[in-house]
Amino acid sequence: MSALKLTQIGNSVGVILPKDVLAKLKLEKGDTVYWTEMPNGIALTPYSSEFEAQMDAAREIMKRRRHVLRELAK
Repeated sequence: MSALKLTQIGNSVGVILPKDVLAKLKLEKGDTVYWTEMPNGIALTPYSSEFEAQMDAAREIMKRRRHVLRELAK
């Protein structure tokens, strides 16, 4: 665990993430970070859990309806 410093950014306050944290999260300038409330604090992730759930549902539909999608692609 390491400390992050809060800094003034315009009328807001922001956190500067060190390069090693950005590398671990595979983030670059302009990327979006999602936060989730956890029992002991918050978690930062580059992935949206809501979007992931939607993609899981889409994959299941594509798996079950593969033949229909194949016909539509023709």
